[in-house]
Amino acid sequence: MKIRRAIPEDAASIARVHVDSWRTTYKGIVSEDYLNKLSYRKRQEMWEGAIPKGHVFVAESPDGQVVGFASGGKERTDKFPLYDGELYALYILEDYQGSGTGKKLVQQLAGDLKKGGLHAMLTWVVENNRARYFYEDLGGEKIGSDEVEIGGNSMVELAYGWKDLQRIL
Repeated sequence: MKIRRAIPEDAASIARVHVDSWRTTYKGIVSEDYLNKLSYRKRQEMWEGAIPKGHVFVAESPDGQVVGFASGGKERTDKFPLYDGELYALYILEDYQGSGTGKKLVQQLAGDLKKGGLHAMLTWVVENNRARYFYEDLGGEKIGSDEVEIGGNSMVELAYGWKDLQRIL
């Protein structure tokens, strides 16, 4: 699996992974109606704006297909002063989950954030999402929770944090 910095031409591929991953990961957690209404075009537009700002990485299969991505940057809520960085998104196509791709993407992002002067990182994950165990296995510690609304339903999101990016690397 090749991990590399995303380029603007990756926006459509990232959007496909983003929508398809949501549909498999959140099935049974988020309403089917909400998942069915996710738009490749809207996600592509979002990623076209986000990629040039940096801290977006993709995972490519040996045949060059984008099968996962991670993005991050400065922590956005100011609720956790010990954590200056944030993993905003990590999505991998279902067929590639459990292959080590997620860990490689998080490590690449953590290294990039560290080079940019950040020292710690957190991420948010819906409590019912089995990905929370991935973050626990990666050494993330539960540091908080919050309620969010997705598709008209209230859910609990958990914050996982790493006090030292070096621990991920």
